[in-house]
Amino acid sequence: MKIHPFPSTLAASLIAAASLTAANTAAADMIDLSGKTVEWVIPFSETGGSAKWANFYAPLLSDALEGNPTVVVKFMPGAGSTKGANWFNEQKYKDGTVIFGSSGSTQFPFLLEDPRVRYDYANWEVVLASGTGGVAYLPPDMSGKLDGINAEPLKGDEFIYGSQGATRLDLVPLLAWEMLGLNVEPVFGIKGRGDGRLMFERGEANIDYQTSSSYLSGVTPLVEEGSAVPWFSFGSLNDAGEIVRDPTFPDMPTFKEVCDATPGCETSGQQWEAWKAFFIAGFPAQKMVFLPNGASDDAIATYTAAFDAIKARDDFAEISAARLGKYPQMTGDAATVAMQSATSVPDDAKALVINWLQERYGVSLK
Repeated sequence: MKIHPFPSTLAASLIAAASLTAANTAAADMIDLSGKTVEWVIPFSETGGSAKWANFYAPLLSDALEGNPTVVVKFMPGAGSTKGANWFNEQKYKDGTVIFGSSGSTQFPFLLEDPRVRYDYANWEVVLASGTGGVAYLPPDMSGKLDGINAEPLKGDEFIYGSQGATRLDLVPLLAWEMLGLNVEPVFGIKGRGDGRLMFERGEANIDYQTSSSYLSGVTPLVEEGSAVPWFSFGSLNDAGEIVRDPTFPDMPTFKEVCDATPGCETSGQQWEAWKAFFIAGFPAQKMVFLPNGASDDAIATYTAAFDAIKARDDFAEISAARLGKYPQMTGDAATVAMQSATSVPDDAKALVINWLQERYGVSLK
């Protein structure tokens, strides 16, 4: 039984939503932002995938918005992104000069009812949802022990991983490595995934993962110089809700393939379904842009039109693939559909993960 309803209805929902978006945008009045500065708040450090995503879009957004305002990316790390999200939740829409970029590491504390969360996605207006992927990688000495894609030979080793926290997007790789039977000890408290990559580069960690944008820019050079070896991607979802190879990394096995090849790792049952539910919540709409509470229909349409114009650029497919990977970039009602999937998981998946966090890491969310 699939415990997450979103994948099986993804294609039909997004096609219908796209037509509604076009109609709604055409009927709206655009907000003129001439002479203004738009602050794009990112609740992480400037070293990770969210920074690379926002820095990619910021100059394009400046060109596409009415009045061509200056778009400045402002970093507000802390408490695994809940500091910045809590701040944004207190903002009221004024003139369209403050937007917020969330990530799976912002969504997961909300999903798990982390007591530090004082924000609610229902208060915000989504204007862009970006899909992404994730890649796990190893140092050459560890990678050399693998038996093809079978991770069994790694079960006797000890791994150190730089983590933002067990209730963040890091939950997905942490649970994956546990399902593979690996002994991975996280060092919690880093402010962004880029800081985890730096730990790996310094030899302070010997296992890591990065979202696709950060992998493409930050880890590919390590692979080319021989200090890192790609292991697997988390994969991508097809329209039937099945995990298939990531279109950005088609030659790389998925976690599902590695799990199937590793004795003791199961791709059925409650633990697998829980992992898959949080993967779905964390990656197909992993990064989103929001306007604050109180944004008007015209303001929403203005930003929607701007992101639509960016996607319509002749060079967008090429430049986005190089910087972000090959993933859907959704606006309007399609973004709303994706956001709803990213901010809900089935109760049984949530219960299993909350219990696992308590038993494995002593994290109490009850």
